[in-house]
Amino acid sequence: MTMDPKPSSRDRLLEVAATLSYADGVGIGVEALCKAAGVSKRSMYQLFESKGELLAASLERRAAAFGARLLPEQGDARSPRERITHVFEQLESQAGMAEYQGCPYLAVQVELKDPEHPASRVAQRVKQSLEAFFREEAERGGAGDPELLARQLILVFDGASARAGIRADNLARLVAPTIATLLDAAGVR
Repeated sequence: MTMDPKPSSRDRLLEVAATLSYADGVGIGVEALCKAAGVSKRSMYQLFESKGELLAASLERRAAAFGARLLPEQGDARSPRERITHVFEQLESQAGMAEYQGCPYLAVQVELKDPEHPASRVAQRVKQSLEAFFREEAERGGAGDPELLARQLILVFDGASARAGIRADNLARLVAPTIATLLDAAGVR
């Protein structure tokens, strides 16, 4: 029987940074991060230039999984309307989980309030990628103004994830009709 090797200090820091910053916010201290990861502060600063760089790297590391949880698989043959709706179905499903606290990328941007912070730049890039998906699907689906529809969809996504994350609203039977109305108004097939 072989034992899995212990994750590296870097991997432990990235995992802890992602987990604790999502649970407790980006204000989590370096000492708490290092203690939870079982890594000295000196080691952390040898691996990452700053706590901001650590947060950015942890967000970057989880970006592919974030997209995979939301977006249809590559080659999915459903219509653009169905592909857009799929994202919101995934959001609704995730929002129903007890540990859901909203979109981690939106939370970072709101908490940091600094668009130039390394973690904010990663979060912005991930959110722009989601908006680009909406725009591409809107174009494929024949939307009259794909750019406007993509902006509206990201607005609904962010608002819904934020309200669900703070338990201000239950997304069930709320998001689907909202999206359907937007897609109908834009003429998306």
